Amino acid sequence: MDNRGTILEQALNLFSERGYDAVGVQEICDAAGITKPTLYHYFGSKRGLLDAILEQSFSELKTRLTAASDYRGDLPLTLQTIAETYFSFAIEFTIFYRLQLALWFAPQESEGFKSVILQNRFQHEMIEKVFLNAVPQHGNMRGRHQAYALTFLGTLNTYIGLGLNGLATLNVELARQAVRQFQYGIYS
Repeated sequence: MDNRGTILEQALNLFSERGYDAVGVQEICDAAGITKPTLYHYFGSKRGLLDAILEQSFSELKTRLTAASDYRGDLPLTLQTIAETYFSFAIEFTIFYRLQLALWFAPQESEGFKSVILQNRFQHEMIEKVFLNAVPQHGNMRGRHQAYALTFLGTLNTYIGLGLNGLATLNVELARQAVRQFQYGIYS
């Protein structure tokens, strides 16, 4: 692995284990076996390093989510596909998923939150489009697409948090349970 890849890997591990704010640049350099000038050469700053981690990992989620959120007139099936996509991504990229959840719940003025908000907007927009596209079949959703997208993603992230902490198993049946729980409220 090259220096850039090693820095990304070590920083991701440290940020995920202890939180972005708790990890110093020197710790990252020590873990990666490089000097500060090398880190700054590749990323410019600690925030630049975080942005690179998020961009790299979210690019895969974006690809998967784009495919999963292709609405074709069947809302329950689309939501199930999205849930399974998130669950499988969280299983495959556990360290990253734990980090991005922590950043999402960081204080709004923190560097971590400011970095992850750009990535999270894409997720919300993709899911909002699903609900907007479902309005012709489900008129009661009109004007509620943003709230539904936020609530659905929040439900999925709650289940994923349980899975990452060993309190649930992220599988197809749990995805079904999450989707059923969410749907119970939106169709009324």
